[in-house]
Amino acid sequence: MQRRTIEIGTPGSRLSVSYRQLVIERREYPRVTLPIDDLGVVIVDDRQASYTQAVLVELMNAGATIIVTGSDHLPLGMMLPLQGHHLQTERHIAQAGAALPLRKRIWQELVRAKISQQAQILAHFETDDGRLSELVKMVKSGDSGNHEAQAAQRYWPLLFGTGFRRDREADGVNAFLNYGYAVIRAAVARAVAAAGLIPSLGVFHTRRSNPFCLADDLLEPFRPFVDWRVRMIRDSGSLTEGLSSKQNRAALLSLFNEGVMIGARQLPLLGAIEASAASLSRSFAESHVDLQLPRGLPLGQSGYGEESEPG
Repeated sequence: MQRRTIEIGTPGSRLSVSYRQLVIERREYPRVTLPIDDLGVVIVDDRQASYTQAVLVELMNAGATIIVTGSDHLPLGMMLPLQGHHLQTERHIAQAGAALPLRKRIWQELVRAKISQQAQILAHFETDDGRLSELVKMVKSGDSGNHEAQAAQRYWPLLFGTGFRRDREADGVNAFLNYGYAVIRAAVARAVAAAGLIPSLGVFHTRRSNPFCLADDLLEPFRPFVDWRVRMIRDSGSLTEGLSSKQNRAALLSLFNEGVMIGARQLPLLGAIEASAASLSRSFAESHVDLQLPRGLPLGQSGYGEESEPG
């Protein structure tokens, strides 16, 4: 079952539960009910929203992730269900005991996939790919040559112009990237936990204060999808409206509807993330790297679920 991603953004929204339905009540709008078991990610972008403990409990029991945003509309935090895979303990042991060569090979494949995606994004916009396709072949185990950083130095100026610098504190394009990455990161963290893995135990990211190191590892090949959508928003002229625009946020969230290739299958992005997490879990369990990672550009709206505020 493909789960839905929804955003609650109308000021003064009230959330409650009734018979396994999420009930959304908003002033001047009709009452909306959604099956809780259909929800994968719920984004609350309303500082006046009210909801009961029962809402959180039911969403967690259903395996959904809850994201809360700040006044700038950027995600501030998220809640993940603790209930994991039925083989969770076994998979935790396999992950914690993974040998260094295996972890390095996993990171190699993640970096290769990310750079390959970046090259295809540039090609889509009829831009010089900065010879990123050649860099893919040069990535060694553990990316010892730091080709990920080399690719980034070439990629950003080609995608957004020579004056662009990736800055997590900046507005404009950077703010849109931050929003998109944060939402996709939440979905990756949810998928990693559901696959029976420890989100904080990464293969490359190891910062002690980061509770989602493994999610940040697996996020890398999915980042270019956000870059692709942000570039389209910029080219449409909508960037000046900022993230306060519901349409801009909805455009970013609609990424979850995009069909992408994962292995030999076409899946909506949320399903692709889950498939990648499951393949990562198998790689730890079998001590053999066999990752299913996205390849190619989105294939268009796949028609699964819907994003943005319901109603």
